[in-house]
Amino acid sequence: MRRLTVWIVVIIIAFISPACRNQVEEVAVLETDAGVIVFRFFEDTAPRHVENFKVLARSGFFEGTCFQRIVPGQFIQGGDPLTKDSDPSNDGAGGPGYTVPAELSQRKHRRGTLSMARGRALDSSGSQFFICLKDLPHLDGLFTVFGEVIEGMDSVDRIGSSPSDSKGRPIDRVYIRRVSIETRPEIE
Repeated sequence: MRRLTVWIVVIIIAFISPACRNQVEEVAVLETDAGVIVFRFFEDTAPRHVENFKVLARSGFFEGTCFQRIVPGQFIQGGDPLTKDSDPSNDGAGGPGYTVPAELSQRKHRRGTLSMARGRALDSSGSQFFICLKDLPHLDGLFTVFGEVIEGMDSVDRIGSSPSDSKGRPIDRVYIRRVSIETRPEIE
């Protein structure tokens, strides 16, 4: 009888334990002039882009950069190290010095989607990313979606409503002051 009781306890623990465990995930916390933005990552469909973003964030790469492109009602774009200099004409041309191969998936470009910017070549992503201000289905399958905003969409909207010139460059720069990678309870 004792042996049967032990097996019942083992089976119960095996089935209940995973559901009771606190699942955690890493998120990115961007502290900007317009407020805090928190991203969750899609490691299942874009593992190389997620890892690249985390490595750059942990190294301080994004600190002091600004959102260099605003397409009103569409998206905001940041992550260019050239925005740290005083020459706005080169904004949008910088990167980390390497590229990451595209990781295209079935994920959609919806409001709050975090996706990698790139040049004309499919495998030309590096550090620049964009956040969708609304659903943009015409971008689906063309850019690597690697996360989504889970907190701070109001901050994204504030950046997206900033006045910009005819090339989409913000009149008043919105800086990324700090990016940290934190562990939080997993969100379903």
